[in-house]
Amino acid sequence: MLRATVSSKTWAMTLAGFLALTAWGGDPQTSQADDTQGFARWEQAIAAFETQDKRNPPPQNAVLFVGSSSIRAWDLPKYFPKRQVINRGFGGSEIADSTHFAERIILKHKPRVVVLYAGDNDIARGKTVLQVHANYRAFVARIHKALPKTHILFIAIKPSIARAKLMGTMKQANKLIAADCQRDKQTTYIDIFAPMLDRERKPRRELFVKDGLHLSHAGYVLWTKQLISHLD
Repeated sequence: MLRATVSSKTWAMTLAGFLALTAWGGDPQTSQADDTQGFARWEQAIAAFETQDKRNPPPQNAVLFVGSSSIRAWDLPKYFPKRQVINRGFGGSEIADSTHFAERIILKHKPRVVVLYAGDNDIARGKTVLQVHANYRAFVARIHKALPKTHILFIAIKPSIARAKLMGTMKQANKLIAADCQRDKQTTYIDIFAPMLDRERKPRRELFVKDGLHLSHAGYVLWTKQLISHLD
Protein backbone atom coordinates (compact mmCIF):
# COMPACT_ATOMS: atom_id res chain seq x y z
CA MET A 1 0.00 0.00 0.00
CA LEU A 2 1.36 3.39 -0.98
CA ARG A 3 1.93 5.97 1.70
CA ALA A 4 -0.31 9.01 1.55
CA THR A 5 2.61 11.38 1.92
CA VAL A 6 5.81 11.68 -0.05
CA SER A 7 8.97 13.42 1.12
CA SER A 8 9.90 16.64 -0.65
CA LYS A 9 13.16 15.05 -1.82
CA THR A 10 11.36 12.08 -3.38
CA TRP A 11 8.84 14.37 -5.05
CA ALA A 12 11.62 16.55 -6.45
CA MET A 13 13.45 13.56 -7.90
CA THR A 14 10.25 12.07 -9.37
CA LEU A 15 9.14 15.30 -11.00
CA ALA A 16 12.63 15.99 -12.31
CA GLY A 17 12.73 12.58 -13.92
CA PHE A 18 9.37 13.18 -15.56
CA LEU A 19 10.50 16.51 -16.90
CA ALA A 20 13.67 14.97 -18.26
CA LEU A 21 11.71 12.37 -20.20
CA THR A 22 9.25 14.89 -21.60
CA ALA A 23 11.63 17.76 -22.31
CA TRP A 24 12.43 16.24 -25.71
CA GLY A 25 9.04 14.73 -26.49
CA GLY A 26 10.20 11.32 -25.26
CA ASP A 27 13.10 11.22 -27.72
CA PRO A 28 16.42 12.94 -26.86
CA GLN A 29 17.13 13.39 -30.57
CA THR A 30 14.00 15.44 -31.20
CA SER A 31 14.27 19.17 -30.69
CA GLN A 32 11.45 21.25 -29.25
CA ALA A 33 8.76 22.22 -31.74
CA ASP A 34 9.01 25.90 -30.97
CA ASP A 35 11.92 28.17 -30.10
CA THR A 36 10.86 29.41 -26.70
CA GLN A 37 14.39 28.73 -25.51
CA GLY A 38 15.70 31.12 -28.15
CA PHE A 39 18.03 28.69 -29.92
CA ALA A 40 18.12 30.83 -33.06
CA ARG A 41 20.25 33.46 -31.36
CA TRP A 42 23.16 31.01 -31.29
CA GLU A 43 23.09 30.19 -34.98
CA GLN A 44 26.00 32.49 -35.82
CA ALA A 45 28.21 30.99 -33.10
CA ILE A 46 27.34 27.42 -34.11
CA ALA A 47 27.93 28.18 -37.79
CA ALA A 48 31.35 29.60 -36.87
CA PHE A 49 32.25 26.28 -35.20
CA GLU A 50 31.19 24.42 -38.34
CA THR A 51 33.32 26.66 -40.53
CA GLN A 52 36.25 26.13 -38.19
CA ASP A 53 35.72 22.36 -38.36
CA LYS A 54 35.89 22.40 -42.16
CA ARG A 55 39.09 24.43 -42.22
CA ASN A 56 40.81 22.52 -39.44
CA PRO A 57 38.97 19.30 -38.53
CA PRO A 58 39.48 18.50 -34.84
CA PRO A 59 40.56 14.99 -33.80
CA GLN A 60 38.04 12.37 -32.78
CA ASN A 61 38.33 10.54 -29.47
CA ALA A 62 39.39 13.81 -27.83
CA VAL A 63 38.11 15.61 -24.74
CA LEU A 64 35.39 18.05 -25.77
CA PHE A 65 34.44 20.96 -23.52
CA VAL A 66 31.01 22.52 -24.03
CA GLY A 67 28.87 25.05 -22.22
CA SER A 68 28.77 28.73 -21.37
CA SER A 69 31.36 31.51 -21.13
CA SER A 70 33.40 29.76 -18.44
CA ILE A 71 34.16 27.15 -21.10
CA ARG A 72 34.50 29.60 -23.99
CA ALA A 73 37.16 31.65 -22.16
CA TRP A 74 39.12 28.60 -21.00
CA ASP A 75 42.45 28.43 -22.83
CA LEU A 76 42.39 24.66 -23.01
CA PRO A 77 45.76 24.05 -24.75
CA LYS A 78 47.41 26.16 -22.04
CA TYR A 79 45.87 24.32 -19.10
CA PHE A 80 45.79 20.85 -20.69
CA PRO A 81 48.94 20.80 -22.86
CA LYS A 82 49.28 17.03 -22.94
CA ARG A 83 45.74 16.23 -24.06
CA GLN A 84 43.74 16.57 -27.25
CA VAL A 85 41.01 19.05 -26.39
CA ILE A 86 38.18 20.74 -28.27
CA ASN A 87 36.49 23.91 -27.06
CA ARG A 88 32.83 24.30 -27.99
CA GLY A 89 31.79 26.84 -25.40
CA PHE A 90 29.53 29.72 -26.40
CA GLY A 91 29.06 32.55 -23.91
CA GLY A 92 25.67 33.09 -22.32
CA SER A 93 24.39 29.63 -23.21
CA GLU A 94 22.28 27.35 -21.03
CA ILE A 95 22.25 23.56 -20.70
CA ALA A 96 19.42 23.17 -23.21
CA ASP A 97 21.42 25.08 -25.83
CA SER A 98 24.24 22.53 -25.76
CA THR A 99 21.67 19.73 -26.01
CA HIS A 100 19.88 21.36 -28.94
CA PHE A 101 23.09 21.81 -30.93
CA ALA A 102 24.70 18.54 -29.84
CA GLU A 103 24.68 17.02 -33.32
CA ARG A 104 26.51 19.99 -34.81
CA ILE A 105 29.10 20.69 -32.11
CA ILE A 106 29.54 17.49 -30.08
CA LEU A 107 28.37 14.20 -31.54
CA LYS A 108 30.07 14.42 -34.93
CA HIS A 109 33.46 14.67 -33.20
CA LYS A 110 32.91 11.40 -31.30
CA PRO A 111 34.74 12.57 -28.16
CA ARG A 112 35.77 10.02 -25.57
CA VAL A 113 34.94 12.54 -22.84
CA VAL A 114 32.51 15.47 -22.78
CA VAL A 115 33.04 18.15 -20.14
CA LEU A 116 29.92 20.25 -19.54
CA TYR A 117 29.73 23.51 -17.64
CA ALA A 118 26.33 25.18 -17.75
CA GLY A 119 23.42 25.93 -15.44
CA ASP A 120 24.81 29.21 -14.15
CA ASN A 121 22.92 31.28 -16.74
CA ASP A 122 19.86 29.05 -16.45
CA ILE A 123 19.38 29.94 -12.79
CA ALA A 124 20.27 33.60 -13.32
CA ARG A 125 17.45 33.78 -15.89
CA GLY A 126 14.90 32.30 -13.53
CA LYS A 127 14.92 28.57 -14.18
CA THR A 128 14.07 26.45 -11.16
CA VAL A 129 16.17 23.71 -9.61
CA LEU A 130 13.90 21.09 -11.17
CA GLN A 131 14.17 22.67 -14.61
CA VAL A 132 17.96 22.74 -14.44
CA HIS A 133 18.01 19.13 -13.28
CA ALA A 134 15.66 18.06 -16.08
CA ASN A 135 17.74 19.88 -18.69
CA TYR A 136 20.89 18.20 -17.39
CA ARG A 137 19.20 14.81 -17.73
CA ALA A 138 18.10 15.62 -21.27
CA PHE A 139 21.70 16.48 -22.16
CA VAL A 140 23.01 13.23 -20.72
CA ALA A 141 20.31 11.23 -22.51
CA ARG A 142 21.23 12.89 -25.81
CA ILE A 143 24.93 12.05 -25.44
CA HIS A 144 24.37 8.54 -24.09
CA LYS A 145 22.04 7.58 -26.92
CA ALA A 146 24.45 8.65 -29.67
CA LEU A 147 27.74 7.90 -27.89
CA PRO A 148 27.12 5.24 -25.23
CA LYS A 149 30.82 4.81 -24.45
CA THR A 150 31.51 8.52 -23.99
CA HIS A 151 31.99 9.68 -20.41
CA ILE A 152 30.36 12.93 -19.28
CA LEU A 153 31.97 15.17 -16.66
CA PHE A 154 29.68 17.80 -15.20
CA ILE A 155 31.46 20.73 -13.59
CA ALA A 156 29.34 21.94 -10.67
CA ILE A 157 27.51 25.22 -11.09
CA LYS A 158 29.95 27.67 -9.56
CA PRO A 159 29.38 30.12 -6.71
CA SER A 160 30.28 33.66 -7.74
CA ILE A 161 30.43 37.13 -6.25
CA ALA A 162 28.12 38.59 -8.88
CA ARG A 163 25.47 35.92 -8.30
CA ALA A 164 25.94 35.32 -4.59
CA LYS A 165 22.18 35.62 -3.96
CA LEU A 166 21.60 32.58 -6.16
CA MET A 167 24.09 30.31 -4.43
CA GLY A 168 21.41 28.46 -2.50
CA THR A 169 19.54 27.55 -5.67
CA MET A 170 22.76 26.57 -7.41
CA LYS A 171 23.73 24.33 -4.51
CA GLN A 172 20.37 22.53 -4.66
CA ALA A 173 20.70 21.95 -8.41
CA ASN A 174 24.23 20.65 -7.92
CA LYS A 175 22.98 18.23 -5.27
CA LEU A 176 20.40 16.67 -7.60
CA ILE A 177 22.91 16.38 -10.44
CA ALA A 178 25.58 14.90 -8.16
CA ALA A 179 23.08 12.24 -7.05
CA ASP A 180 22.44 11.36 -10.70
CA CYS A 181 26.16 11.02 -11.32
CA GLN A 182 26.50 8.59 -8.43
CA ARG A 183 23.96 6.30 -10.08
CA ASP A 184 25.38 6.55 -13.61
CA LYS A 185 28.89 5.16 -14.12
CA GLN A 186 29.22 7.06 -17.38
CA THR A 187 28.92 10.45 -15.65
CA THR A 188 31.03 12.18 -13.02
CA TYR A 189 30.26 15.23 -10.90
CA ILE A 190 33.23 17.58 -10.52
CA ASP A 191 32.88 19.56 -7.31
CA ILE A 192 34.35 23.02 -7.74
CA PHE A 193 31.66 24.64 -5.58
CA ALA A 194 33.17 23.95 -2.15
CA PRO A 195 36.79 24.71 -3.14
CA MET A 196 35.72 28.10 -4.49
CA LEU A 197 34.46 29.26 -1.08
CA ASP A 198 36.51 30.88 1.67
CA ARG A 199 36.28 30.16 5.40
CA GLU A 200 33.17 32.32 5.65
CA ARG A 201 31.53 30.28 2.88
CA LYS A 202 31.73 33.19 0.43
CA PRO A 203 33.20 33.08 -3.11
CA ARG A 204 36.94 33.70 -3.09
CA ARG A 205 37.75 37.04 -4.73
CA GLU A 206 41.04 35.90 -6.29
CA LEU A 207 39.22 33.31 -8.40
CA PHE A 208 37.39 35.97 -10.42
CA VAL A 209 38.12 38.84 -12.74
CA LYS A 210 36.74 42.30 -11.96
CA ASP A 211 33.13 41.47 -12.85
CA GLY A 212 32.96 38.92 -10.03
CA LEU A 213 31.43 36.39 -12.42
CA HIS A 214 34.04 35.13 -14.85
CA LEU A 215 37.12 33.19 -13.81
CA SER A 216 40.62 34.56 -13.34
CA HIS A 217 43.78 32.56 -13.99
CA ALA A 218 43.62 31.35 -10.38
CA GLY A 219 40.05 30.21 -10.97
CA TYR A 220 41.01 28.17 -14.01
CA VAL A 221 43.97 26.68 -12.16
CA LEU A 222 41.56 25.47 -9.47
CA TRP A 223 39.12 24.04 -12.04
CA THR A 224 41.93 22.31 -13.90
CA LYS A 225 43.22 20.74 -10.70
CA GLN A 226 39.76 19.41 -9.79
CA LEU A 227 39.16 18.08 -13.28
CA ILE A 228 42.41 16.73 -14.65
CA SER A 229 42.55 13.41 -12.79
CA HIS A 230 39.18 12.48 -14.32
CA LEU A 231 40.21 12.99 -17.95
CA ASP A 232 41.95 9.64 -18.19
